[in-house]
Amino acid sequence: MLRFIVHYGIHFIVPILIAWLFYRNIFWKTCLILLLGIIIDIDHLWANPIFDPNRCSIGFHFLHSYPMIAVYLGLLFFKRTRIFGIALCIHIIADLMDCYLRSFSFFNS
Repeated sequence: MLRFIVHYGIHFIVPILIAWLFYRNIFWKTCLILLLGIIIDIDHLWANPIFDPNRCSIGFHFLHSYPMIAVYLGLLFFKRTRIFGIALCIHIIADLMDCYLRSFSFFNS
């Protein structure tokens, strides 16, 4: 249960906090973009099975691959793409935390 809360907390609470703290003047637009970072989970549709709670997405799915993560990090360096980069990096951090917590049997309940 804790793993679920941490994973989805990062996916949904962190974007709202970042939009509120750093982009308050364009909060709703930024919040929407940051929350839409979850769209990269579309690559799960090409996996078999589509969802496996014991599989780490990082390095397995195309949009969660290391070259793509490098692209997401690169987006942070340009003002025009920074919010998109933040959205995608938040998603990757959420999935990294899920992979990390998955390795501890205590958090798998």
